[in-house]
Amino acid sequence: AMPNMIINGDCRVAQRTTSTASITTGTNFVVDRWMFQPSNHGTWTLSQNSSTGLAGFETSVKALCTSNGGTPAAADFVIFLYNIEGYDTQRLKFGQSDAERFTLSWYVKSNKTGTGVVEAQTTESTASATVETSKTYTISQANTWEFKSVTFPANTAHAQATANKTTSSGLGFRWVLDTGTNLTSGTAQTTWANQTTANRWVGQDLGIGRADDDYMEITGVQLDIGDVAQPFRYESFKDNLARCQRYYQISGTARTYGIVANQHTATTCFANLRWWQLMRAAPTVTIGATSAYNVYNATENITISDIGASQITANSCELFATTSSRTAGTATHMNTNGDTTFWKAESEL
Repeated sequence: AMPNMIINGDCRVAQRTTSTASITTGTNFVVDRWMFQPSNHGTWTLSQNSSTGLAGFETSVKALCTSNGGTPAAADFVIFLYNIEGYDTQRLKFGQSDAERFTLSWYVKSNKTGTGVVEAQTTESTASATVETSKTYTISQANTWEFKSVTFPANTAHAQATANKTTSSGLGFRWVLDTGTNLTSGTAQTTWANQTTANRWVGQDLGIGRADDDYMEITGVQLDIGDVAQPFRYESFKDNLARCQRYYQISGTARTYGIVANQHTATTCFANLRWWQLMRAAPTVTIGATSAYNVYNATENITISDIGASQITANSCELFATTSSRTAGTATHMNTNGDTTFWKAESEL
């Protein structure tokens, strides 16, 4: 069987952290690949729940409203977002006469009941227009895990833009927690068509985020070709992590991870960093402050005044540091001097 197109569908991998609080806006990740995006509607804590009580799924991604936003402004919203890389969506054959129908399935739990909306979206080749369709589902019991599945129609009319067939987002899903009227005042978009704002999330009435302690959590997410949701395809933690590392990677912390660099000149050293996995695209690399590192040359602990990354590709980068005067051609060793991370590399969709 083909791998699940949803990477980390059981939410086991969380490389960044297990919880982030005080979220009000922006793009936020805790569980790998799972984006949470509130638009100025309430204050939230995003977490990996490691004790779900759901058989077969010990972990989930959870958004908890810690300070409610009341009735959202017309343009505001709160969503979970998952993007699938274009390479992995080619089996759906978008824009072809034999394009595939596909079924999205997942487990959901919330303190709210009502009608939810999940939206599917891609970018077509004509003027790079956004095309999408949406489906509704019902949460029937509060504070109870429920299994849901929706089947999306075949996209026969809208071929993907070139970039969206390869390393850009080929297909995105949005689970709507709450939304203002700008996105619900039209007619439900049940077939693939160019994006019309008013039609996007018609029918959504969960209202998660209008009261303190509102929440939604999701796990066991899978995408199958055809009209039937198949049993969840588990994979080893090792394989799951490797697939996640195409989009985000992190080094070891403290003295468990070090780098040996060449002292190229008296005051400059260089080292090559190869990523654990080939990344989707040249990543954004984060290196800590100079004060975060122990640096050694010969028998001495030396100082650095600058550290960073250059020549960044999907495969590797060059680490550089400006050091106190040393002998060119010698080896300089660096590691972090506390419970911090040496580097982070992000290439999320």
